[in-house]
Amino acid sequence: MTELIPVSMPDLSGNEEKYVVDAIRSTWISSTGPYVERFEHEFSNLCDVEYAIPVSNGTVALHLTLLALGIGPGDEVIVPSLTYIATANAVRYVGANPVFVDVDETTWCIDPTKLENAITLQTKAIIVVHLYGHPADMDAINHVARIHGLAVVEDAAEAFLAKYKGRLVGGLGRIATFSFYGNKVISCGEGGAVVLNDPDLAYRVRILRGQGMDPDRRYYFPVTGYNYRLTNLACAMLCAQLERAEELINRRREIFLQYSERLSNVSGIGLQPVAAWAEISPWLYCIRIDAGKYGHTRDELMSLLFEMGVETRPFFMPLHTLPPFRMSQISSDGLPITESLGSQGINLPTFPAITSQQIEYICQIIKEFSGA
Repeated sequence: MTELIPVSMPDLSGNEEKYVVDAIRSTWISSTGPYVERFEHEFSNLCDVEYAIPVSNGTVALHLTLLALGIGPGDEVIVPSLTYIATANAVRYVGANPVFVDVDETTWCIDPTKLENAITLQTKAIIVVHLYGHPADMDAINHVARIHGLAVVEDAAEAFLAKYKGRLVGGLGRIATFSFYGNKVISCGEGGAVVLNDPDLAYRVRILRGQGMDPDRRYYFPVTGYNYRLTNLACAMLCAQLERAEELINRRREIFLQYSERLSNVSGIGLQPVAAWAEISPWLYCIRIDAGKYGHTRDELMSLLFEMGVETRPFFMPLHTLPPFRMSQISSDGLPITESLGSQGINLPTFPAITSQQIEYICQIIKEFSGA
């Protein structure tokens, strides 16, 4: 194969162009317009929540969420260390301190059994990341949060339409955030959303998103706000994506199964676990490399795949090892699973247009390279 197989690529084969052209011709190209209203209605229905508030990206969705919850300087927010840096950055944006907790082997999400030891008098919230499309164990997490009076925030950037015990992610905590970056399950290039059921909290998110202006009194600003709105153009793309949401998810699940069938018996290759109660929303197909059993390291395999025309990604680096967070608090028993996954994990190409032949080609390289 001569052309690079990308790790991700959006599927824009529906009404995306048609709706964007319609938005341009209508002249509604900023943060108000019919596609904004349509997206809010359709996305809230799809996530089974009362309110969906579009914002300019997934990071600001987290920032707005923490602001709306009243979290600020001196407060602590528990987060998993195995996640994209935006999760912890948003905690710092409001002046709070992230406290890093390990993930568990069965979900790769934050370990509920590690929460108690991380809670202090300063703890105000837990951010739960549904990592790589797999939902976290929300009942166990919510149980701990209720005992201590903590807000639970779902970072569902990678888990659109994933289900926990038959319930959609996004409505399982007090408030949730999504990302619509170009590599996500549905995309408008950049974009995000805050979803929730609390009308008062939704009102606060809207005010903070729109420069702090009272929505019922133009040019009256009761608070300092931010310009975090999403455009009608972007929402036009998202409305087209939502029309094919089930199709896009089902295609990714097919890809997940094809990879799993081909790689399940390769020595040293560990597949992403899926809990019995979970309905995963595959974002990027994940494997981990046990170098002792496979015969090569994770990085050696990634280098070979790139030479053979296959783009990959390593797992996220554990946040507590990165310069901005090295002095941050971590749970007392360390983060061994996070560190193991961070050093072993690879994301393989996962996008609707990938062919069975391309998947077979990728898997064949992985099989043949095994030196075990």
